[in-house]
Amino acid sequence: MKTLIKRILEATRKYTIMDYACLKIALLSLGIILGAYFSQFFLNYTSFLWVVYIASFLWILYRTFLKHMD
Repeated sequence: MKTLIKRILEATRKYTIMDYACLKIALLSLGIILGAYFSQFFLNYTSFLWVVYIASFLWILYRTFLKHMD
């Protein structure tokens, strides 16, 4: 487990500004999705928010585990 965490931290050191932007978008989208289930205002946009979240989350997974893992 320590090896996995060390490899992930080393991969995140190679992130670009765009990678951090995608990470922030993923976290923001997840927060809005969770809030959407408690508010009627965002309920109409739930499917769009899921698409944004999944796309940005997959980008972060790719950059962390495939691109920067040496």
